[in-house]
Amino acid sequence: MAKKVLVTGSNGLLGQKLVQLLLTDSDYQLIATARGANRLPENKGYTYVSMDITDETQVAKTIAEYKPDFIIHTAAMTNVDQCETEKEACWKQNVDAVKYLTEATEKNNSFLIHLSTDFIFDGKEGPYKEDAKAAPLSYYGDSKLAAEEIVLNSKIKWAIARTVLVYGIAHDMSRSNIILWVKKSLEDGKNINVVDDQFRSPTLAEDLAMGCYLIMKHEATGIFNISGKDFLTPYEMAIKTADFFKLDKSLITKTDSSKFKQPAVRPLRTGFVIDKAVNQLGYAPHSFEEGIKLLAEQVLSASAAK
Repeated sequence: MAKKVLVTGSNGLLGQKLVQLLLTDSDYQLIATARGANRLPENKGYTYVSMDITDETQVAKTIAEYKPDFIIHTAAMTNVDQCETEKEACWKQNVDAVKYLTEATEKNNSFLIHLSTDFIFDGKEGPYKEDAKAAPLSYYGDSKLAAEEIVLNSKIKWAIARTVLVYGIAHDMSRSNIILWVKKSLEDGKNINVVDDQFRSPTLAEDLAMGCYLIMKHEATGIFNISGKDFLTPYEMAIKTADFFKLDKSLITKTDSSKFKQPAVRPLRTGFVIDKAVNQLGYAPHSFEEGIKLLAEQVLSASAAK
């Protein structure tokens, strides 16, 4: 009998990729949830339920009704600067919601896969392994660490998938990312300033979805770093993007983080060591160049479909 998987945040970028992936595996029966209406292009092969993760009653009722074997929790407030300026909303979405989900998970004996972030670290010693000591620099990082602690201290069966700088194409092209931004800017002949003092391991949304799927498939418990395999600065990402699309690199200027005044402090050097996920789950992410190629193909097919 097919096992039930409930995904939160199914309208988001990762949620969309998980829905696409899970629909290819008949071993799983999918319940997609998000706040408000279903915005996914495909509407067959799964059940959609409107669920606000900040509403404790709604969360308890939905999970009690569908009794999922697995819950993949992707919904969160991820705009780092917005979290800094709207702290109450950030805490509700990133911490209180995890408490409600964890309680509902325990009552229904489900397995919770919770998404977390490199922003729980201060960026002094990246790339990080799973057992590195957390020290957030922003309110977003604080909220995501508090959520991890709720999961860690619970009595449920759980896994935490930590990730870094997720990029990809949403079905409605509603989200930009560094690749699309660099491509458009250079095509328009604009000069752009890109930082070269921050280091990340950028993660293709499809790879992150696959990492979550592999955790579920293996019923693997504990913390897993699920990110890309390349350790790059945004400047290097911009240069690789320009090279791929054969655009003018001379329009790209190196700068550093001190030139940008943002409400939230960014860690300088994060990125992840992904050996555990590779060895235990068979996780095999794309290189950044392969990610650019996939995005280019998706942009072309989205344009052709219009």
